[in-house]
Amino acid sequence: MHPGNTNRLANETSPYLLQHADNPVDWHPWGEKALSLARKTGKPVLLSIGYSACHWCHVMAHESFEDPATAAVMNELFVNIKVDREERPDIDKLYQTAHQLLAQRPGGWPLTVFLDPDDLLPFFAGTYFPSQPRHGMPAFTEVLRRVADFYRQSGDEIAAQKGPLTDVFARIDATETTTQDLDDSPLRALRRQLEESFDARYGGFGAAPKFPHPVAMERLLHHWAGSRNGEPDKRALHMAVFSLGQMIRGGIYDQLGGGFCRYSVDERWHIPHFEKMLYDNGPLLALCAETAAATGDVMFCEAAIETADWALREMRHPDGAFYSALDADSEGEEGRFYAWEADEVRAVVGDKAWPLVASRFGLDQPPNFEGRHHLWRATNIAALADTYSADESVVCERLSAARKALYDVREERVRPGLDDKILTSWNALMIRGLAIASRRLDRPDYAEAAAATAHFIYRELWQDGRLLATWKDGRARLPAYLDDHAFLVDALMELLQCRWDGTLMEFAVELADLLLARFEDAGNGGFFFTADDHEQLFHRSRTLSDDATPSGNGVAAKALLRLGYLLGENRYIDAAERTLRAGWDAMRQHPQAHASLVTALAEFLAPAEMLVLRGEPGELDRWRRRIDADYRPARLCFAIPSDAGELPGGLAARTARGEIFAYLCRGHTCTAGSSPDELLGSH
Repeated sequence: MHPGNTNRLANETSPYLLQHADNPVDWHPWGEKALSLARKTGKPVLLSIGYSACHWCHVMAHESFEDPATAAVMNELFVNIKVDREERPDIDKLYQTAHQLLAQRPGGWPLTVFLDPDDLLPFFAGTYFPSQPRHGMPAFTEVLRRVADFYRQSGDEIAAQKGPLTDVFARIDATETTTQDLDDSPLRALRRQLEESFDARYGGFGAAPKFPHPVAMERLLHHWAGSRNGEPDKRALHMAVFSLGQMIRGGIYDQLGGGFCRYSVDERWHIPHFEKMLYDNGPLLALCAETAAATGDVMFCEAAIETADWALREMRHPDGAFYSALDADSEGEEGRFYAWEADEVRAVVGDKAWPLVASRFGLDQPPNFEGRHHLWRATNIAALADTYSADESVVCERLSAARKALYDVREERVRPGLDDKILTSWNALMIRGLAIASRRLDRPDYAEAAAATAHFIYRELWQDGRLLATWKDGRARLPAYLDDHAFLVDALMELLQCRWDGTLMEFAVELADLLLARFEDAGNGGFFFTADDHEQLFHRSRTLSDDATPSGNGVAAKALLRLGYLLGENRYIDAAERTLRAGWDAMRQHPQAHASLVTALAEFLAPAEMLVLRGEPGELDRWRRRIDADYRPARLCFAIPSDAGELPGGLAARTARGEIFAYLCRGHTCTAGSSPDELLGSH
């Protein structure tokens, strides 16, 4: 151990690693020093992967990593390495897959993997291990001793196990690049699969635990919007609208402070896993705003505003970027910050308002969370107005006052822990969400916030022509991944529709060029998760499917298509097509797992309309508001002030003549006109 009762994690930037800096375990951060020590001492590596908002990570830490006796066994038998999966998703993705192959079941966090330091291949893996034997699981110290004995005594068996493992990894990302014409069969298959897995009673897709799946719901919205010129697919609209509405009415949505928790443990969306992640709330903010624009339903507008305001209020760094997560736990208990005693609520809102508040938030029903109440919308406004013989506006005012009073009391509680590191990819998702909300809800302040975040990334995380992945306390570090680049290009394409910014346009081009130069699998199509000069692990992954976040390959393909058509740059369009060809079989066989790629395919088959306006700012704002008021997700509008500086590529060529006020491109075909009305009037 290091002096002062801290270990080697004390100088890290990750809040998760810093949580373990005073453990008696002799933790090392991932790096050559720790791996060299393992090779030198002949000890295997114990790799523990988690994140700061993870409930079971906390449990295992309290039970085992803070226990001197357990730590002594770990220190004696292993070189112990801690990894924050949010800072090193490359390591996490690799060993989650390895766990699934070794254990024949899905992984999760905390992930506990034992490695041979010579080649970094795992020979045993698990997730949470209890400190004492229970639920059919052995005690962690027993696992440690058995694994160490196995490593010392079973070298031949371990070597024999490695061969099939490396073979599987060699095949796992392999794809057959199709040469056939791409068609809409994956779109139709995805639509069919979503119908089959749709929960018509409670909303969402699949059984509990239920995750939001904003990419799939956004695809349904876009599918419906694209069908309106013929036979509108009202069922697709219903599946998206009903599912999102059930989430907003449920406990996965914070009824007092706004924002969404990670997932629901029950089928009704009532009880969440209480951690709040930035990477969920950016896409869900966008989805709420799009649904509000598609339906005109004020509930979705309010949820979008409350989610954006929560992020700006609670998750924002003073310099403009966004923190990563709020913990599920406070005072050692999951959900403690959010749950209520019925008498406590009654004391806050008063006896007069109590019946209304109790009916609205399910407080007149049995407690739903470990003997306490977690708020959800049990009764709608119309029913409450009828029950209490009041106008709906009066009911809303009374509930708003009660929510404000409860929120103020809740703010006095011990808050969940904040993971205050800033991740490029997750911030990109929030930039995109704010930009879409700005346009759909006519909230220019959200565009201002999104632009400030984008410029923060450009200023702090763009160094010497390369992007970095994480920032904390003035220190940017770790080479950025595919998701950082792809999500950011996609976000900038949304933000530039709110407000033109030549610096950010140039930034998007530089990022796109990096994707092609450093990440593309030139031989097979698609993009690797790490750059070609990234630290080499035992496998360089190329993931096509969606995970907790959208697929980097799917988002890259869509963003490159949009940028390529905007600038008239075929290099980007061709790279997107190669990605879709690489993912063709995956999309056809498992469309629901590849919704981001299917979304990109939709834009490849029917390229988004690009409407470019040039003129004075006041006139541009007027036209942009008019265009944004019509929900057409397949139309992008870029309003460029007449005094804007030099424009890139084909965009400069198309807008060079002063008499052109507007032009509309559909794929490679562009039409110029004197006004948007002239171009769009017949469409």
